[in-house]
Amino acid sequence: MYHDFVIQLKNAAMARKKDLTTPLSNMNKGIAKALIKEGFLDSAKEETVDGRKVFSIKLRYQRRKPAISDVLLLSKPSLRKYVNASEIGRIQGRAAVAILSTNAGIISGREAIKKGVGGELLFKIW
Repeated sequence: MYHDFVIQLKNAAMARKKDLTTPLSNMNKGIAKALIKEGFLDSAKEETVDGRKVFSIKLRYQRRKPAISDVLLLSKPSLRKYVNASEIGRIQGRAAVAILSTNAGIISGREAIKKGVGGELLFKIW
């Protein structure tokens, strides 16, 4: 699940790691692309290690501080949260960025507002 991936990103940033390697999945790939666009990650690429596909991610730092300071998981398998495009601004806040799973793919809250789409609210990151 994406929960593990997001928490791994947060823990790697708190431990001041430069890169992170996780198993490859389409959900992780979509989340990484959205976080690169929002400036939380530097790069992400697919690699094959020992015959298994993995996802290698480079974390972004600004003046030796990690770009990711905290994460709040909002949607769970037992209780999913869905929002309309008009509700995203209230949930997102000023400093945090919401990541949503929509019919247009996994996108940030800002992109969802621009496109006028809603979807499942996965997590907030700041």
